[in-house]
Amino acid sequence: MGFGNVESSSLMSDFLRQSGGYAVIDGGLATELERHGADLNDPLWSAKCLISSPHLIKRVHLDYLEAGADILITASYQATIQGFEAKGLSTEESETLLKKSVEIACEARDIYYDRCTECSCDGMGNERILRQRPILVAASVGSYGVYLADGSEYSGNYGDAVTLETLKDFHSRRVQVLSESGADLIAFETVPNKLEAQAYAELLEEADIKIPAWFSFNSKDGVNVVSGDSLLECASIADSCKKVVAVGINCTTPRFIRGLILSIQKQSTGVSDEDFVSYISKWLDTGASLIGGCCRTTPNTIRAIKKALFHRSAALSLP
Repeated sequence: MGFGNVESSSLMSDFLRQSGGYAVIDGGLATELERHGADLNDPLWSAKCLISSPHLIKRVHLDYLEAGADILITASYQATIQGFEAKGLSTEESETLLKKSVEIACEARDIYYDRCTECSCDGMGNERILRQRPILVAASVGSYGVYLADGSEYSGNYGDAVTLETLKDFHSRRVQVLSESGADLIAFETVPNKLEAQAYAELLEEADIKIPAWFSFNSKDGVNVVSGDSLLECASIADSCKKVVAVGINCTTPRFIRGLILSIQKQSTGVSDEDFVSYISKWLDTGASLIGGCCRTTPNTIRAIKKALFHRSAALSLP
C-alpha cells in the first residue's frame, strides 16, 4: 500500500521525522491467521479471532513487528457492532471486542519493546528486527460493504437505499469506541466510493474524534475508485477534513499505485515479494511516506520492504 499527501499534524510529522521520513505498515492479517491455524470461514472473517483466538492475532502482530513494521493495523476491519450482534452478542460485548482489537495490538507493541530491551542486538538480523523505534497502532475501520460480506466493498455499489445518513449511523458508534480505545489513529481502509468517504469525514468532525485518521481507497483501473467515482474527488473529501493526516491506496495492484499517488498529489494482488519491493523507490520518489502490505502480503514482504528502505537510506547518506 502506498501513501502520499501526508499533511502537517504533530503526530504524523513527528512520527515520520523520528522514522527517517517514511515508515512501514504491516501486511495481510487474515492469511497469516489462517497460516497459524485459524478457521475464518465466517461472516466476521478475521474479526472472528477476537472471539475465538486472540492469541493468534497477537502472534501475527508480533511477527510483523519483528519483520520491521512501524505501524500495526488492528484486527477490527470486519469487526462491527452490528456484525457481532448478529452472532448473538450484546451491544456491550460487541463494544468490548472492538476495544480488545486495539488492546491486543498495544500489548504486542509492549511485548516487542520488552524483547528489544532484552536483546543485546539493535539492528536488522536475517530473520528478526529487534530495534527500539516509534510504533503506531492504527484502529482499522472497514467499509459498510465489508459488514455485508457480499463483496460490495470491491464494487462500492450499495444500492439507492443506502444514503449518507445510513452510513453515518452504521459507523458512528464503532468509530467512537475505537477512537477511545488507546489507538494512535484510525485507518479507514478500502474505501470504495465517495459517499462513504463523505460519511467518514463528517463523522470525524461531528463526533469530535480526538485522534487523527487516514483514508485509503481501492482502485481497479488506476484512475477511479472501484465504484467508478473519481479518486481525485474522493481524495479531496479526505484532504478537506482537518482530522485526516494521510490519504492513500490499498487493495490495489502495485502497478497502479504510482499513478494514483500522483493523482492524489495533484489536488495487484498476488505479486511476488521481489516484484512488490521493486515498486518502492518509485512510490517514495512520487511522494509516498507510509508503505506496507495488503491482501496476501506476509511478514516476509514487510521484512523485504524494511530492508529495501534501510539500504535506500544508507545509500542516500553516503557522501
